[in-house]
Amino acid sequence: MATIEPALPPVTERSNILRWARKNLFGSWYDSLLTILGAWFMYWALSSLARWVITTAEWEVVAVNMRLFMIGQYPLEQAWRLWLWLGFLVFLVGNSLAIWGKGSRYSVALLLFPAVLAFAFPFGDEPRKWLLILAVTGLIGWGIGRARPEVLKRSVIAGWVISLPVIILLTRGLSASETGFAPFVKTNLWGGLLLTFLLTVVGIMFSFPIGVLLALGRRSVLPIVRWFSVAYIELVRGVPLISILFMAQLMLPLFLPEGWTVDRVVRAMVGITLFSAAYLAENVRGGLQAIPKGQFEAAEALGLSGAQTMIFIILPQALRLVIPILVGQFIALFKDTSLVAIVGLFDLVGIAQTVLAQPEFLGLQREVYAFISLIFWVLSYGMSYLSQQLEVRLGVGIR
Repeated sequence: MATIEPALPPVTERSNILRWARKNLFGSWYDSLLTILGAWFMYWALSSLARWVITTAEWEVVAVNMRLFMIGQYPLEQAWRLWLWLGFLVFLVGNSLAIWGKGSRYSVALLLFPAVLAFAFPFGDEPRKWLLILAVTGLIGWGIGRARPEVLKRSVIAGWVISLPVIILLTRGLSASETGFAPFVKTNLWGGLLLTFLLTVVGIMFSFPIGVLLALGRRSVLPIVRWFSVAYIELVRGVPLISILFMAQLMLPLFLPEGWTVDRVVRAMVGITLFSAAYLAENVRGGLQAIPKGQFEAAEALGLSGAQTMIFIILPQALRLVIPILVGQFIALFKDTSLVAIVGLFDLVGIAQTVLAQPEFLGLQREVYAFISLIFWVLSYGMSYLSQQLEVRLGVGIR
């Protein structure tokens, strides 16, 4: 059979950069004026920023305090534990990219990101060596996952399930003796990006299932369950996060029996989790309401119970629909962790305030806050990018 060549569009509809620019940027005199003004403003802003970054900014404040920004006052002799669980996570990321991200062209580039950090930022020789090891570990994980993807799927999933306990145990310590293997490190020494990361991960891991249960409870036919869910969601959403953090840090000890105490970091984790769960519940409820009633009727016609219908039919579709808003909530949670600096915890923002109090670095607010803003932007964009890739894989908005 003769093959039919696809018809080319008319010459006037074929696109190139000049035709696109003329149509979209210089289509009329006011479009041309706005284009010229916009280009001039971008040139002025970018050139001024580049001039400040390269010639004016005093980045010594970042180089000298890099350890504080990353891990706070965590003992340097025990920092190998942090590198250990970070290597475990990077290895799992390499496995996951090889198994579920086969079509991604940026997998290897992502795994080489630690090596880029090693030379892009003023780390010492020891951190630079560990960052290079992380890059090699990620590539090894990617190679193993690419070689045997079907065999490793369950193992990788199990690895992600146990990753949070592994992180907490290694960070907290395994031995009460100071001379033992991996002795306990008090949480008041946790700080910087380490504390921000732990608050975010714990908040996401625990607020998500609680939010799903609250969303289901709000739609429950049992009055007590529905009223409790509605009361909790509306009460928590009616107050700012900082008030919950103050309650957790200052008011909670008043209600505990004498001699009882709860770690300050644990209190912050609980406050962030409970606050985020209320917002996640409403997001998930929106996804549940978007599912047509026919889905419930079809599941009932097949003889599925209410729990089976919700777990296997409704929830997967609802969660797929609300992936963008869920990731947006996770990004907001990540940025909201900066509020713990107000209650005396030294996350990234708290460490920044400590650094700026050093006499030799007074007046360098722009450099310090530009650096931590860059960290927040990179990690937030990373979560957003992964969300977009997940949406593409699941066909959100397509089918």
